[in-house]
Amino acid sequence: MQTFNPPVRTLMGPGPSDVHPRVLEALSRPTIGHLDPAFISMMDELKELLQYAFQTRNAMTMPVSAPGSAGMETCFVNLVEPGDKVVVCQNGVFGGRMKENVERCGGIAVMVEDSWGDAIDINKLEDALKAHGDARIVAMVHAETSTGAQSDVATLVKLAHQHECLTIVDTVTSLGGTPVLVDEWGIDAIYSGSQKCLSCTPGIAPVSFNERALEKVRDRQTKVQSWFMDLNLVMGYWGEGAKRAYHHTAPINALYALHEALLILNEEGLEEAWARHRKNHLALRAGLEAMGLSFIVKEPDRLPQLNAVTIPAGVDDASVRSRLLNEYNLEIGAGLGALAGKVWRIGLMGHASRAENILLCVGALESILGDMGAEINTGVALPAMQKALA
Repeated sequence: MQTFNPPVRTLMGPGPSDVHPRVLEALSRPTIGHLDPAFISMMDELKELLQYAFQTRNAMTMPVSAPGSAGMETCFVNLVEPGDKVVVCQNGVFGGRMKENVERCGGIAVMVEDSWGDAIDINKLEDALKAHGDARIVAMVHAETSTGAQSDVATLVKLAHQHECLTIVDTVTSLGGTPVLVDEWGIDAIYSGSQKCLSCTPGIAPVSFNERALEKVRDRQTKVQSWFMDLNLVMGYWGEGAKRAYHHTAPINALYALHEALLILNEEGLEEAWARHRKNHLALRAGLEAMGLSFIVKEPDRLPQLNAVTIPAGVDDASVRSRLLNEYNLEIGAGLGALAGKVWRIGLMGHASRAENILLCVGALESILGDMGAEINTGVALPAMQKALA
């Protein structure tokens, strides 16, 4: 065995995304203690930067020392008690994971299901809430990573509150790439991940809870089933001020990296980042559609940073992705669940959302599909993309 040196790839799948060089440099800085005053000062800055990214003033805003899936669990284990009825909106893989979380907490999941590739139907949610007046929580995915569909969270949260339900929202793929307005939309509990539009290394899960959510945590009749994720304990470490109680040894260098990633987002500005993702999506769309490929999500519900594209008839999914990786050092994602073998998922997230990556991806696809004899239009994608990028 010898030192592992990974190949240099361009990451245009559903995550992780390309990590900004400044973030990689931050990882290499000297490790200090997790209760060192200098580190605690950085933690306070990190919370402020997360509040900016989430557009919230929630005091309970912090990074969970684990990947986005643990951010999901942090929300569910703190808010769901045995017997609680939770309405779960599912329009892809990750709504199904929410259901798993509810049931493992001893709750009762009421499913509101939509077709994969569609946004969550507000009328179906309203019908479910009317039929289950004892529901306590509504859970939903803002940006469904398995399909590239984006739902109208602001309207869904408003409806949930009209029925006196708290809300849990998954923004793993949306934070930093498309508007997420926690306070304006009234979201009660929210989680995300570090490895997508924030362009940080995987392994950290930003979360935020408002006072309504924290009141339910404080009023629990049973212990939070996870010691590690119990907000009552974690807040002793991530609370306000310099005096912190030991809870766990934080992933110190990973938090340096997240701080740097959020600083880069702050320097660019949220609206500018959202606009960049949108512009690059339109360029990718122009190239792929000119070539003859189609998107599975209707345009109004389409995420700019995660594009699910139908695989041309007769084309072997795995062969194309293997050639992209081996010949171009380019990664795109396969379909998940019901869409496995039917779509490619092309990510334009964070640092990966750049014009040169779009040109590389579409050019490589055109070359490989042409070699395979796929029915595509050749020689037209590049001019279409250049026009969109102008």
